[in-house]
Amino acid sequence: MRKSIFVVLACLVSLLVVGQKGKTVSGTVRIGNEPGAGASVKLLPVQKNLLSNDNGYFRFANVDSGILELVVTLTGYQTYRQTLSLNDKSVVLDINLQNDTTILDEVVVKTLKSESVSGKLNDVSGTAIYAGKKTEVINLKNVNANLATNNTRQIYARVPGLNIWENDRGGLQLGVGGRGLSPNRSSNFNIRQNGYDISADALGYPESYYTPSAEALDRIEIIRGAASLQYGPQFGGLINFVMKEGARDKPVEITSRQTAGSYGFFNSFNSIGGTVANKKLNYYTFYQYKRGDDWRPNSHYDQHNAYAHLAYKVTDRLKVTGQYSFMHYLAQQPGGLTDEQFEKDPSVSVRARNWFEVNWNLVNLTFDYAFNENTRLNWRNYSLIGGRDAIGILSYINRPDNGGPRDFMSDKYNNFGSELRFIHQYKLLNNERNTFLAGVRVYKGLTKRSQGDGSDGSGADFEFEGPEPNKSSYRFPGNNVALFAENIFRVTKKWSITPGVRYEHINTKADGYYYKNNMYIEDEKVFENKSNPRSFVLLGIGSSWKLGAASEFYANISQNYRSINFNDIRVVNTNSRVDPNLKDETGYNIDLGFRGTFRNWLYADVSVFYLKYNDRIGSIFTRDTSFMTYRLRTNVSDSRNFGLEVLLEGDILKAISQGTSKYRLSFYTNLSLIDARYINTKNTAIDDNLVENVPPVLFRSGLSFGNPRFNVTYQFSYQAKQYSDATNAESTPTAVDGAIPAFSVMDLSVGYNWRWFTIYSGVNNLADRKYFTRRADGYPGPGIMPADKRNIYVTLQFKM
Repeated sequence: MRKSIFVVLACLVSLLVVGQKGKTVSGTVRIGNEPGAGASVKLLPVQKNLLSNDNGYFRFANVDSGILELVVTLTGYQTYRQTLSLNDKSVVLDINLQNDTTILDEVVVKTLKSESVSGKLNDVSGTAIYAGKKTEVINLKNVNANLATNNTRQIYARVPGLNIWENDRGGLQLGVGGRGLSPNRSSNFNIRQNGYDISADALGYPESYYTPSAEALDRIEIIRGAASLQYGPQFGGLINFVMKEGARDKPVEITSRQTAGSYGFFNSFNSIGGTVANKKLNYYTFYQYKRGDDWRPNSHYDQHNAYAHLAYKVTDRLKVTGQYSFMHYLAQQPGGLTDEQFEKDPSVSVRARNWFEVNWNLVNLTFDYAFNENTRLNWRNYSLIGGRDAIGILSYINRPDNGGPRDFMSDKYNNFGSELRFIHQYKLLNNERNTFLAGVRVYKGLTKRSQGDGSDGSGADFEFEGPEPNKSSYRFPGNNVALFAENIFRVTKKWSITPGVRYEHINTKADGYYYKNNMYIEDEKVFENKSNPRSFVLLGIGSSWKLGAASEFYANISQNYRSINFNDIRVVNTNSRVDPNLKDETGYNIDLGFRGTFRNWLYADVSVFYLKYNDRIGSIFTRDTSFMTYRLRTNVSDSRNFGLEVLLEGDILKAISQGTSKYRLSFYTNLSLIDARYINTKNTAIDDNLVENVPPVLFRSGLSFGNPRFNVTYQFSYQAKQYSDATNAESTPTAVDGAIPAFSVMDLSVGYNWRWFTIYSGVNNLADRKYFTRRADGYPGPGIMPADKRNIYVTLQFKM
């Protein structure tokens, strides 16, 4: 009772104070059902001005009575104006902004409605420019798939041109390559999380050992080769994992997902998030544990994954965000198979002593400052402290493991990066809104790599035998400074041109030793201390022609670059050797396409591309003087890849019922046709050969039926025959090189929601196809890496 009286008195006092100091004008800016964050809100003629917060909320205090005008502006949307008459009470508004058809290239283009999986990025988003670029967005909240295992085939089903390596059922690592680039640990993409690097070493070893949990992702953003101007020189482009944040409309939201599946799989994902401190502090954190055994022996794994996010709105203009990611996993690797073993029984394992361990710690601190509605600054600072250890038998898979010391490789990574971005929107003589972006990136990487004989046991004993590694031990420091700029020039209301430039200075170093193998005398210890500085400029230009509010033609061309690294050269592997005279790779990407939403039920993106790759590093199947076959990694030749990419996604029932149906019958079709060949070479053994790791046909299609309560999704995937080396060998005794036959695979997923509970279930590889997507020359092989057999999963989710 006393508490109730106190609350009433407090409210009366507040009303008296407000009455003395003036009225308030407050409200929420919305864009459909989403908050309109960062909108400029002006109150005239008193000249008060502020920005709406992350929830779209704004509030003017101490406003005198009278006739006022409220003006709300947000780039890409129509200006909102309303006359207010403040007499006896304050005003609370609910404002819904409409798309501005006069500035079409800043409208968020999403396919259909929020229920869709596919989409594209804004032409201007935050402090980035995507105008005229090939972009794709995967909205994870609408994906009905096996998220507990990060099932790549299902999650990326709507992204054309992706070659996916499927030999990791637990989803511990991501292996994707686009448009004919190797999927090996996704190293041809710049992999980021919330805009910052997460790979091992962007300079010396750009491979991804850490993959964010799909259950914690809001969306995945993909920008193809033209991303070289803003995100680094990689040929593949950018993959950016955008993590979930806490609920903006409640102080606490809890999600718990428990998954069980075939072969002893168990996954527990638990998160909590919300917005507190007068809507200024947003927080989100999760912990995930998963374990399992594959359908082959010697394949147990355990993974721990955690994440914490804090974002504080210091003022209406300044936001500070801190994030921490942790991952550790230990996996036993069953090794590869020969062609004969795979055909006879792919479930066997001939390696029982191979282990792999990863430790990952990522820290990020970001500052966002809005000078006004037209000018913004973003400064992100990030660091990686991590490592990976691998111990096992790497000899040819057609040779038995007779015991003895195992090969042990140990990497430690200590990297720091800082990236500052400035974006400004302005008008020129034709009164069209143009956008200028400039940025600078400073990066310092350090990889410590050692290789030598390890324990002769069978467990995860990550230690060297002897006082020091007896094969090699190196420090690979590297420094990078990059400057970049792009500008959207809007020539007319429909046509825009976006030129860009990037300057890179890279200096990679090597300091250490390796043992040179001598046949008849003791191995020689060779010390090295090298430095390789280089600078270059990348140019690019894109263009977009808007046909209406939701469709456009787009085109771009951008230069690319990929440097060789000392740590690529100093790895001893009996299955693969490296040419010591490797040199950097150069080239460019071209895109020409059309995309848009039609009659509010069909989204299409149809494009052609051309990728030119000079001095491409690849693998050649060859023999040494003792007639032993091995894979040689060298600058094979120039190559050119060109192809067609098609994505169609639509809601059939929406088309038939004109939007009145309570159900959705949606479909998607993803097709890519790629011709990739080696050119400009004097080596007749590979001239006009197909480039390795390039399926000429990739086709994925699916059908989904449901409503907000239940959903059932079927997916079919087909991949044509490809080769694993430049000589296009059909098979080899060691199985390191050879053909990868065509295959097809089906998946089925269902989901049902009841109040706070949702149950998901599904079958992956529904027809139990026997196939493989990869031949490995080292870990986790060597040899053929079989893909998963049919497996089942069930997920129970609780959310409140």
